[in-house]
Amino acid sequence: MDDQQLQGFKLQLSALREELLGHLDLSDTASQIVELDQTTVGRLSRMDAIQQQQMSQASRSQYRQRLVKVERALSVIAGNDGSYGCCESCGNQISLERLNNSPESLYCLLCQQRAEE
Repeated sequence: MDDQQLQGFKLQLSALREELLGHLDLSDTASQIVELDQTTVGRLSRMDAIQQQQMSQASRSQYRQRLVKVERALSVIAGNDGSYGCCESCGNQISLERLNNSPESLYCLLCQQRAEE
């Protein structure tokens, strides 16, 4: 991977980090505790609010997990040791297609599939 590609991935990861932080900020209020006050909100509305809260919490969890991967990838790039784009499991190069689609990838496709099994 040449320096221009590496800088492109760094910019892409930085933008992704900002996007994820924005999603986390926006979803903060939606994931807060639903008050039990049936005088202002009916039972079905409260159930809907609880379901929305749970979906928001699940989304926040996914955002946080992805943010950790993005931060890790940025730290690997900052380490400037040439290891960005190398699988952390087997050491082989991660395909550029995979990095273009998911620049925070730390594993090649084969190692990722093994880890998910």
